[in-house]
Amino acid sequence: MTAVPRSEKPAGRFRRMLDRLSSSQEDLESEELREDAETAGCTRIGDCRDRQIVTVTGTLRTVTLRPRAGVPALEAELFDGSAALDVVWLGRRSIVGIEPGRKLIASGRISMSRGRRVLFNPKYELRPLGRE
Repeated sequence: MTAVPRSEKPAGRFRRMLDRLSSSQEDLESEELREDAETAGCTRIGDCRDRQIVTVTGTLRTVTLRPRAGVPALEAELFDGSAALDVVWLGRRSIVGIEPGRKLIASGRISMSRGRRVLFNPKYELRPLGRE
């Protein structure tokens, strides 16, 4: 009889319940965000490559105003449970509804800046507050 690694065994109802009880709050939130991205038909941020056109979804962790070359730029960190992505709106000081904790869907071309994924001036859709 060969030993099957735990990850390859079919997860029964009891095993899933035990895993949820022993997971941290952050792990549970990350898993929920990954499921939301899959349900919405979006690309996982962790799977995005440089110069790829994508549609991603997640929760805004931080929102800051950071000028770039003398031009105002609103920057937000979007997290979907797999990785983080910087979303930058050039020429904007603020956008109504763009705030930490808000869920959104963003579309555009990924670029890499200092080793991080960045999405400049994306098309975006704010997720309804009632679904959070």
